[in-house]
Amino acid sequence: MRAHGCGLYCAFSLLLPAVLEEVLVSIENELQVVEMQIQELVDKQQELLQKKMRVKNLIKQSSGDLEAGGSKDTETSAEEWNKKDFPWYEKIKTALQSRFKLQKFRSLQLETVNAAMAGKDIFLVMPTGGGKSLCYQLPAVCSDGFTLVICPLISLMEDQLMVLEQLGISAALLNASSSKEHVKWVHTEMLKKNSELKLIYVTPEKIAKSKMFMSKLEKAYQAGCLARIAVDEVHCCSQWGHDFRPDYKSLGILKRQFPNTPLIGLTATATNHVLKDAQNILHVQKCITFTASFNRPNLYYEVRHKPSNNEDFIEDIVKTINGRYKGMSGIVYCFSQKDSEQVTVVVATVAFGMGIDKPDVRFVIHHSMSKSMENYYQESGRAGRDDQKADCILYYGFGDIFRISSMVVMENVGQEKLYDMVSYCQNMNKCRRVLIAHHFDEVWDSANCNRMCDNCCREKECEMMDVTGYCRDLIKILEQADSMSEKLTPLKLIDAWSGKGVSKFRVPEVTPPKHTREELERIIAHLLLQQYLKEDFSFTAFATISYLKVGPKARLLKNDGQHIITIERITNSKSFFKVKPSQSSNSKGSRENAQTGSKTVQGAVVKKSQEHKRPSSGPNLKAKKPKLQAGANDQAVLID
Repeated sequence: MRAHGCGLYCAFSLLLPAVLEEVLVSIENELQVVEMQIQELVDKQQELLQKKMRVKNLIKQSSGDLEAGGSKDTETSAEEWNKKDFPWYEKIKTALQSRFKLQKFRSLQLETVNAAMAGKDIFLVMPTGGGKSLCYQLPAVCSDGFTLVICPLISLMEDQLMVLEQLGISAALLNASSSKEHVKWVHTEMLKKNSELKLIYVTPEKIAKSKMFMSKLEKAYQAGCLARIAVDEVHCCSQWGHDFRPDYKSLGILKRQFPNTPLIGLTATATNHVLKDAQNILHVQKCITFTASFNRPNLYYEVRHKPSNNEDFIEDIVKTINGRYKGMSGIVYCFSQKDSEQVTVVVATVAFGMGIDKPDVRFVIHHSMSKSMENYYQESGRAGRDDQKADCILYYGFGDIFRISSMVVMENVGQEKLYDMVSYCQNMNKCRRVLIAHHFDEVWDSANCNRMCDNCCREKECEMMDVTGYCRDLIKILEQADSMSEKLTPLKLIDAWSGKGVSKFRVPEVTPPKHTREELERIIAHLLLQQYLKEDFSFTAFATISYLKVGPKARLLKNDGQHIITIERITNSKSFFKVKPSQSSNSKGSRENAQTGSKTVQGAVVKKSQEHKRPSSGPNLKAKKPKLQAGANDQAVLID
């Protein structure tokens, strides 16, 4: 009996570690879920605190206690610089009219020019088309010595030089293709106090790599000829910026070497975080920041679903252009050279749009979405620079997410910025201006949109749709594929979910949802943005391939019934068709009504916006076949 009891004890002792290991794993899983829930709350807390701070700043600005840039120093308030009693005012006014052929200043131009003439360090955030270049060109003309201008693209500098030459203002560009004679002339003029050369344009690489040029700058500084430094597209300094350029980081040497020379940084697209980072990189200790509102009230923003059939897609673009923009100019942005060739045989680069001085662009059409909100804001902002109504139409397709994602995966915060863009496209309820404002740290009242976006033009009723069961089904499919050492692309995942494609990827207990493919794409994109799914990349010698895997937040679904995932659903009998409720295989009793089809949704957006008298930018007449203006490379098409 005693021996028998000893045997049971030994057996129990052997089983105990295994049982405890299971218990430990269970506890660790629960802890991970709790930690994710805590992180969600912390993220929400930070978001609310940032909103609170923005609202407080707006209250202070409206009461005159805070200037546009955020400093409490009265010397740096926009109001203090918006005056005509400075000793140089008559000089800059005369130069504005006689040299630049302009009759008046635009928003924040006078403030910036006054601060520049006073020798202050300045950061200027102004929407594309707002007239940033005048803010350093005019002070350059009205000051002794020359202004050093640093730009990211030679084509942009050449465009500015062409305009300055037409205005009779002496300016020069130095780059690798400059002749020895030209370089020698510029170097000589840099040391003349009475020189007529007022602006010298260089790339950041010139500062980083040319010891000869830095030596000449040093001599010009000592001679009192270096009047100021202008850093255009200053967001390129920051790794958090959408167009980070490594050589921009070397520009920090300028303030260290020439501390008494004022610096002005200019950008159309930068958050407060990016501005602070750029300020630190450039070693600007204290500066005046002028920030114009992001809002362009004359632009109508619209997002359309991209037809899956390319012929239908091109036909839709052609109908839009021929039906709305007779005899007008516009730009079509494409993702790749292949896309551009399918649209036309004439292509141009994004650089073509930078610094474009064409005020009457009546439409900007995005054949694919941009890789970031900053890029989209800048590109769409090339419409309507004459302050007349213009349209910004963005075509959004599910496949574009992964085409672009595979391109930006190696960029710092590239994927994060892309997902912000996807979120903008997915949203069919909030005012487009509210979404843009939130991204650029502004608070915006949708009532001020004046029905100048598709979402504000649509009569809508909203409800939240429970997609928890669908998420569980997708996780089952991905986990089964993983157990077979298989990877699923987004398209294969949709096929498996729909009961199509390769049979081995289907899960028997998953019932195919009875919704359109566009609806399924919208749900998957939502789950990707919310981190229930995630991308996984495979790098080959020829391509980068995006696959979908189970995301970190999927752990929250382990506690059955305690975690609910919802997606916004717009119900409107006039604009949307209704789908019968369906039940996911693992969501008893929950409402699984389908999200309305994207194709129908976006078609309805266009119709409704017209029904609600969307401000038109032109007559609805047939146009002749558009002529195309050739450019240099592969990203944008100018139709004129």
